Amino acid sequence: MAGKCGWWLLLISVFVMGWSVTLSSASFGDRYRGRKAFLSAEATSSLALNGAASSIVLPVHGNVYPIGAYNVTLNIGQPPKPYFLDPDTGSDLTWLQCDAPCVRCLEAPHPLYRPNNDLVACKDPLCASLHAPGAHKCENPEQCDYEVEYADGGSSLGVLVRDNFLLNFTNGKQQRPYLALGCGYDQIPGSSYHPIDGVLGLGKGKSSIVSQLASQGHVRNVIGHCLSSRGGGFFILGDDLYDYSGAVWTPMSPDHSKHYSPGLAELIFDGKSTGFRNLHVVFDSGSSYTYFNSQAYHFLILWLKRELNGKPLKEAPDDRTLPLCWKGRKPFKNIRDVKKYFNTLALRFGSGRKDATQFELPPEAYLIISSKGNVCLGILDGTEVGLQNSNIIGDISMQDKMVIYDNDKQKIGWAPVNCDQLPKSRSFKFW
Repeated sequence: MAGKCGWWLLLISVFVMGWSVTLSSASFGDRYRGRKAFLSAEATSSLALNGAASSIVLPVHGNVYPIGAYNVTLNIGQPPKPYFLDPDTGSDLTWLQCDAPCVRCLEAPHPLYRPNNDLVACKDPLCASLHAPGAHKCENPEQCDYEVEYADGGSSLGVLVRDNFLLNFTNGKQQRPYLALGCGYDQIPGSSYHPIDGVLGLGKGKSSIVSQLASQGHVRNVIGHCLSSRGGGFFILGDDLYDYSGAVWTPMSPDHSKHYSPGLAELIFDGKSTGFRNLHVVFDSGSSYTYFNSQAYHFLILWLKRELNGKPLKEAPDDRTLPLCWKGRKPFKNIRDVKKYFNTLALRFGSGRKDATQFELPPEAYLIISSKGNVCLGILDGTEVGLQNSNIIGDISMQDKMVIYDNDKQKIGWAPVNCDQLPKSRSFKFW
């Protein structure tokens, strides 16, 4: 997850850097005893869909600007209670701010999550997946301690537990799969705080919610999201709603197994190569904006300034909405007022191969209109905020597209779609 203009604005990519954390207080298991789990993992697996294709559709609330954050609502616990979670394809662990009791919790929309007594053991493969190789130590074998840090300085520390998730499936069934999540009892806010109950981890790892659902047979290990430029949209867990023939597909890179990456890309400006051919690209729904490494970013700035020379736009340094904004003769109301002054960008994957593909960024996929009526560049310098040489395709560039991460077939697809209407069946079509 990266760059949410919420409590992780400008974080820009979330990397789970989990490691063992020694707790000086009493073990978590001593704090909560006597509450029986609603369903065991074994019992839950018996509720699997027996091979029948089904999916989960999660409506999205929020926008890139001015809110700068998205959330989905999940009902978790016994009895189930609603929580607002930041859906993040850039990280694996789902966690809630948790009354364990809480050492340090932040303002949140709902009361703190109260876990049951079902701790994930330290030697559980899910626990091991949260730690770097060689860093997984079990000082307390009965519990799995975790710490996740995000690139904006935010973090969550806690223990892994299991609980019921109340989910509605597209086959009409409502089920309560028993899944692992983080009980976060010590949170540090990132560079900008946005009230949220926790994070919905949708990455590629074993602890990801979709990976857990797939391992229990509820859905196939496929994630899709459709974010509307008008705000809102939806996420899909599972694969039964897609018309795969309508999408452009590119393989996931085996060299970047921790993130949804098609590998290296070539930067295209107005149909012409810029000469930047080795950009490591990651798709990340946890980032509100798109980020280029410093070299590509400064090249883009120079190119844009040259292209805008002689056009009725002047830089607006007094507008601090984003690092670079321009004003016109009068305030702009929407992107349609200004898109004629800007060209389409693109990232080309697999250059030189027969299966080369191109992810296009028309002006509306990299510009916003600020509250002052200026047009601002929604592509930022990733190196400046600690992303080093990575390049992030964030929410702004994925609006009005269905983006699909097929973990079973190891490929990423996209197609233009009307994201304002929730899909109900396979009749949901790409444009």
